[in-house]
Amino acid sequence: MQVEAPVYVMGDIHGHLPALHRILQEAHLINKDHHWTGGEASLWFMGDLVDRGPDSIGVLDFVIQLQQEAQEMSGHVDCLLGNHELLLLAAYYFGWRSTELSNSFITKWRHNGGKKSDLIGLTQVHLTWLTDRPAMALVGNILLIHADATFYTRYGHSIAEVNETFKKLMKSSNTLAWEELIEAFAMREVFSYPHTGKEFAERFLSIFGGKQIIHGHTPIQMMSGGPARNVTQPFVYANGQCVNVDGGIYMGGSGFIYQLTNF
Repeated sequence: MQVEAPVYVMGDIHGHLPALHRILQEAHLINKDHHWTGGEASLWFMGDLVDRGPDSIGVLDFVIQLQQEAQEMSGHVDCLLGNHELLLLAAYYFGWRSTELSNSFITKWRHNGGKKSDLIGLTQVHLTWLTDRPAMALVGNILLIHADATFYTRYGHSIAEVNETFKKLMKSSNTLAWEELIEAFAMREVFSYPHTGKEFAERFLSIFGGKQIIHGHTPIQMMSGGPARNVTQPFVYANGQCVNVDGGIYMGGSGFIYQLTNF
């Protein structure tokens, strides 16, 4: 019987490179020199690698490095597109240009934890890599998305369609479309709504496939209560249909890695 290579997911990192190193080293996916040792394992980041923390560029460089090293060992590393990646790209491309719905893109990005040093440090390699990231992915019967929200259906009714729509948007100069997508990410906790959350999750899975949703975006302590430092494992809800893996690192959480089972 062939044993499947393990699959891991990580929630929002938000520029906290030392924490990322520690978590991956404890999981034996990297060594003390911060190089991939996970072999054929897969590692998915759920988006929001950047903003709020001290070293977004360092996190981007490290994840890009891991992706290349894992591929050389028949492993897999990838990252979903989160709203903070979109904010950073919009700030870079459109800067102080006023938006249709609120302030400039720079102002919006700064209000969400953007740092000048990160904007200065962006290179074409970063820009190309970020633009190529998927919005959604299906791993076995597990649906991976960044946000616990249903707005993805505005951009398509299959994973391929949503991903293609996002990529086209990021190659466009339609600032209103950019802003509408960024604003859509303000939606959260849809699958935990009283009375209707479970139905929303079921409907979402029926559209995109899979039996369970895994997401980040909303720090677990916002859903479970208590301080971020007490969060050490995923938050499972909606009758097991949804799993939140955002450990709230930027809010003081230690962060964690989650290995998928029965996928």
